[in-house]
Parts: sequence; C-alpha cells; structure tokens
Amino acid sequence: MPFRLLHTSDWHLGRALHGESLLDDQSHALDQLFALLRDERPHALVISGDVYDRAVPPADAVGLLDDFLTRVRADLSLPVVLLAGNHDSGERLSFGARLLERQGLHVRGSCRRAGEPVALPGDGVTGFVYPVPYVDPEVVRAESGDEALRGHAAATSFVLERARADAASRGGVRVLAAHAFVDGAAQSESERALTVGGSGAVPPEAFGGFDYVALGHLHAPQSAGDERLRYSGSLLKYSFGEAAQDKGVELVELEPGGGATVRRVELTPRRDVVRLRGTLSELLGDPALERHRVDLVQATLTDPGYVLDAVGKLRQRFPGVLEVQRAELAVAPVEGTFAARLAAAGGDDMRLFEGFFADMTGGPPGEEERTLFQEAFDEVARAGREA
Repeated sequence: MPFRLLHTSDWHLGRALHGESLLDDQSHALDQLFALLRDERPHALVISGDVYDRAVPPADAVGLLDDFLTRVRADLSLPVVLLAGNHDSGERLSFGARLLERQGLHVRGSCRRAGEPVALPGDGVTGFVYPVPYVDPEVVRAESGDEALRGHAAATSFVLERARADAASRGGVRVLAAHAFVDGAAQSESERALTVGGSGAVPPEAFGGFDYVALGHLHAPQSAGDERLRYSGSLLKYSFGEAAQDKGVELVELEPGGGATVRRVELTPRRDVVRLRGTLSELLGDPALERHRVDLVQATLTDPGYVLDAVGKLRQRFPGVLEVQRAELAVAPVEGTFAARLAAAGGDDMRLFEGFFADMTGGPPGEEERTLFQEAFDEVARAGREA
C-alpha cells in the first residue's frame, strides 16, 4: 500500500482583504479540509508554513487553529506535521512542541532539527517527513559559525544537506516539507517578499534526495521545475491578483523508491474573490453577474468621464465591493500655473470647471456634471451674499 499524505500550506489565519476580515471564510475552508481528511484518511497531514498571517496573530485566529487541530487529533487520530513560514513566529508557533509531539502533533519552528525526521507509520510502509521551516540566512550563519553562508540559496542548501544525509540512510518513503521560494516558480502579489530582487530564490536542485517535496510560501498551486516539487498554494485567495487561481490541497500517494501520484482537490470558498470590468450600467444590469452578489469584488469601470457615487451604486448590488478602479484614461498634461489657467478662463467659471474636469478625467463634462457644478456654484454664491 502507498503512503498517503495531504499537503497544504499558507493558511494565513487572521488575514484581511482590504480591511474585510476573512476569518469566517478561513473557518469555512477548514471545515471542508476536515471533511476531506475524514473521508480520505491519509496517513498524515502536512502544513508547510505561514499558518498565521503575522508573527503575533489575533486571538480568534489562534482559537481557529486550536479548534481545527483538536478536531483532527481527537476525532480522526491523524498525525499532523506543521512548520513555520516567514509570516509566522517560529518560537511562538512551537510553544509546547515537545509535549505536543507525544500527542501526534509535530510542530517545528526552527531548522535546528532539520536532520531529524518525523517517522509516521503507513500501511506496511513508513513515511519519514523532514520539516524545514523558513530559513533565515543570518540565523543559520550565526548557528553554524560559517561566515560564507550568505543568502537564502546557500543557507537553505546547508540546512537541507542535513535532511538529505539522513534520508539517504532510510528505507520507506522520504518527504521534505519546506517553506521556501524555489527559483523559477510563479509568484503572486499577496506574498511577502523574502528579499529584495531574486536573492531569496533557491535552485530546484537543492531539494534533491526526496520522494516528494511539500512546499509552502507561493500562493499559486504549481510544480517547481520538477513534478515531485509541489506548492499546494494558499488556502484562500488573498489578493485580487489571485482571482483566477483555483485554491485547494494536494492528496499525495508515495511508493518506496517510486514516484509520487498527486491528486488536486479544490476547496469551495464561502465568498469568492473576483474582478469585474465594464461600465457602471453593465455591472449593475448584467444578469450573468448575479452569482457574484455575495463575493468580494474589485470593480474596474470603463465609463468615460466622471461617474457619480459609483461605490454606493455598486454596493447596492454587490455588498462585498472592496475596491473600485477606473480604467486607464489618456489624460492630457496640465500646462501652465493655476493662475495662468484662471486668467485664460476670462472669469468664466464654467469654462474653468470644464478645463479642470478634462484634466482629471480625460474628457469634457457631460450635461449632468455641468448641472451639478452650476447648482453647487450658485448655492455657494447665494450663501456668500447672505453672509
């Protein structure tokens, strides 16, 4: 029988999208994950980092993780391997880890035990999982005393060598769980950069010597140059740039000395994250968009000129509108000082307004905008006379 594991990562519990809490959405996704574990009964659950969204997570995010892990252990007796990502505090995440290990919850917050696998029994085959949390090059250099260990590639390769050396002496199935940016993989806009530029990337060759590599950090599900190197992707869509991505987990079957068979299982979000584009009337009137009424929406308006109260009107149909953008307009450069433009208007306030409106929107005001301006101007003038 193959050794079976479920690979997931990048839960980012406690995250918000444009100020909108996603905790209920995350709870909904974890309920689906629990049901999948109950039905599929893998030999282990592997969570490859960025469990929380920040080093000091909010209390309700901690409670959500506690509830989920308690259910997995108490109701399913399923071993869990969990490691820290760059968003997590390894020290906080691994509090009580030695006690929890006796209960089947294996938490690694640092790389000090990279060469020590978690041995998990399967059906006739043992799975050896090597948890390698996010590698901080400065920490590795200080602990090793080797000043030559500079950058993520060198530090990660140094840490992985310990795991690889131990794996070479083992039978059974050898799995590496790591939180890293593999060179050549596709990034998403919601990920926190490990370094400036590409210096945080680690070459795929550094991950050799394992039957499967369960990666975390990148939010798009993908292989990383080799089918045995897999990113499960994030639990939810955490930016509008991820709107086209399908979120889920990886069910992996491994034979000793053989390849990995990976089955992707998608999760259904409580609220999808979508991008809508069109004129205001199109977005408000298109019946095909009714399915997005409960979703989290970024709307890009293509209307020419100014649109009055676009956000308010859109939220009447899509209460989850979080961002409204305007399509790019070719705006002519403003020439001259304000005083010069004022003089050029010759005392004609409407003419001055038309010039300002054109500068801001790329086109002349319509009749509605002209009427609104004139009414506002008349009201200000009347108030001035009565003062």
